[in-house]
Amino acid sequence: MEQDDLLSDKEFDRIFEERAREINEQLEKEILIAMIGDVNAGKSSTINELMESNVAEIGATPGATQRVTKYMYKDKIVFVDTPGLDDVKSEHSAETMKFYKEADVILFFLNAAGTVLSETELNSLKQIEKINTDIIIVLNKIDAAEDIESLVAYIQENTDYKYPVIPISSRTGQNMTLLQDEMLILLETKKKDILMATNMARKSAIANKWIMSAGASAATIGAIPIPGADFVPLTALQVGLMVKLATLYGKKLTKNNAKELIIASLVGNVGKTLFRQIIKVVPGAGLVVGASVAGAMTIALGHAVKYAYEQDIELNAKSLAPLYQTFLKKEKGK
Repeated sequence: MEQDDLLSDKEFDRIFEERAREINEQLEKEILIAMIGDVNAGKSSTINELMESNVAEIGATPGATQRVTKYMYKDKIVFVDTPGLDDVKSEHSAETMKFYKEADVILFFLNAAGTVLSETELNSLKQIEKINTDIIIVLNKIDAAEDIESLVAYIQENTDYKYPVIPISSRTGQNMTLLQDEMLILLETKKKDILMATNMARKSAIANKWIMSAGASAATIGAIPIPGADFVPLTALQVGLMVKLATLYGKKLTKNNAKELIIASLVGNVGKTLFRQIIKVVPGAGLVVGASVAGAMTIALGHAVKYAYEQDIELNAKSLAPLYQTFLKKEKGK
């Protein structure tokens, strides 16, 4: 393969369009989050905290959730709030189980300040897992309890370590990022994580996770000991990361803009240089860069783009170049 053919502009356009199409397809899907837990387990306050919006009404008095309640969030995300199964009237039980069966994620709430994983709660969990195992156990109100580590261990032992147990406080926001991460991990398997991420609070934490994941993947690509074998997949990975970050922060990213940014990260601010011209500018471009270098380059690019979006800096090759070099020095210094 000639070096000039390693990545043509036409090939770059194809990569960009493919990544953009994948994300747009995700944004058209619907997400169903089912929540189960006794009244006052903090379900409504948790989703309000997760989405940083008043999605669900918070009950002012005990017993507020007496029936199945659906909350639509921006048309595509549906939260279904239910009491414990024993509290659901028989005429609603079939409808309730239908929601659990169809749910993309089931949040099973336990109250750290109450009786944790009672016999009734354990029976409810066993009923639900017969039809859907996409369950995250949410131990809420840890700000009002002690020895949380022991409570988590108790839940894990009594549920055979089948599900992640996330201790949180929806009141203080403690560990909400951990819950957010677990939800996105489940949704990623269904190609629905980006839609959820764009609507969640704590976008910076989400972006950081995406960047580090891309960096790890880039290191794997960079370790391929075949000249030229890393250039196309590495570029595809970096383009995918940039498109995801633009979507997360609600920014516009065109093909030409993305192309300029990728080139700027390789050779500095060179404007609309064609990819085939990189070979003439940088000795060895398109050859094996090595695992650590590929990882550092991708992480630096991701953090530079993220920083520009968060600081509302107009992102172009000129503004990216110094940001990229700053973050690249940090990565190489680690």
